[in-house]
Amino acid sequence: MITRQRLAAGAGALLAALALGGLVPAGSAVAADEPAGDKPAPKVELVLDVSGSMRARDIDGDSRMAAAKQAFNEVLDATPEEVQLGIRTLGANYPGDDRKTGCKDTEQLYPVGPLDRTDAKTAVATLSPTGWTPIGPALLKAAGDLDTGESGGTRRIVLISDGEDTCQPLDPCEVAREIAAKGIGLTIDTLGLVADAKTRAQLSCIADATGGTYTSVRHKEELTDRVGQLVDRAADPVVTPVAVEGAARCAAAPALKPGLYTDREKFGEHRYYRVDVEPGKELRASVSVAADRAVDRDYGVLLRAVTTHGREIVRGQEAGDGRTDVISTGLRYPKPEADGDGDGDGADGAQAETVCLQVSNSYSAPASVKATPGLPVELTVDVVDGPGAASDVAAFGLGHGWWLLAALVVVGFLAGVLWGWISRWRVTVWRTN
Repeated sequence: MITRQRLAAGAGALLAALALGGLVPAGSAVAADEPAGDKPAPKVELVLDVSGSMRARDIDGDSRMAAAKQAFNEVLDATPEEVQLGIRTLGANYPGDDRKTGCKDTEQLYPVGPLDRTDAKTAVATLSPTGWTPIGPALLKAAGDLDTGESGGTRRIVLISDGEDTCQPLDPCEVAREIAAKGIGLTIDTLGLVADAKTRAQLSCIADATGGTYTSVRHKEELTDRVGQLVDRAADPVVTPVAVEGAARCAAAPALKPGLYTDREKFGEHRYYRVDVEPGKELRASVSVAADRAVDRDYGVLLRAVTTHGREIVRGQEAGDGRTDVISTGLRYPKPEADGDGDGDGADGAQAETVCLQVSNSYSAPASVKATPGLPVELTVDVVDGPGAASDVAAFGLGHGWWLLAALVVVGFLAGVLWGWISRWRVTVWRTN
């Protein structure tokens, strides 16, 4: 079982279904990798809120600013070489009360271009929570930083904020719509640090206007992982999700090829999809379910791989308690060259096995919340070359964990014998004395 990991191509694209505003046309196909050429380098600008509210110490016992700095440092270390990255701040310099001056407080901390990790980290280390929250003006400046006039290439703004814009009437949602209307192919993704309802609504609006995603963050690990995913996505070829409709049972499920798919699933529903896995291949699948409306706390997502006869092969599951907007899980199933599973699936071991993927959720919602359309589901499927040795095949869900279990048993046994010998020796010495 694999949870909270980036699996297969596009697993980081957690909210693509939301970003598209629904399902894409059924006739769409998964885009293949575009041929390599002299394309402009992908560009990303991280826009960080450095307003006074970032002093709050409510992210794993540390301040929001400290969590952001830690995330930036880790992301800078992992940024792909081909990505040109810049950093812009808002509210970092002016601590006063003059609204007009505070709403101009945005600067480019590190220019968009080839990344010098040491210089970028040094610049981030100087930041301290200071002033206002001019999100609209910062987005306008960031769009200018990325719009260099050249066509092609990915352009992405990643906005990290813990509060609403304080420089109305320049509505940041309208600013995002204006940026989208320019047709420069710029996407804005937003992350809300311990965001309240109003902040969440505003950041979601900004993201939706440009086909981006919004993510609520309450932990350091979540922030680091999400920013890293978005930066990595800029370097990946664009994949268009394919609309698909899962079935209530495996026999009627649609057959899927490797690719990225979107669907909508009702509260508490089970949906099935089928994938053919050749001997010697490994199935990798991940699923993300987004809460695009108010839901009750405590929910989970389950992804199971089962045979056509209903026997479970492997599963992945994850649970949440209302702290995130998206919940994801994944699995991998390596099919050995000869598979005598006793269920009649490829008796001679040479035929492809049909694996049924079951996607289930335990979301529920208050009576006042509409249950239709269903929740956005994003399913990633990939089939790759399997492990070379039969021992690599997962056993009882442990896989290579058997080695660790055996080692722990041996170490525990030896420790027990040693401790018993020492205890007896100490008792003997005590009696002698």
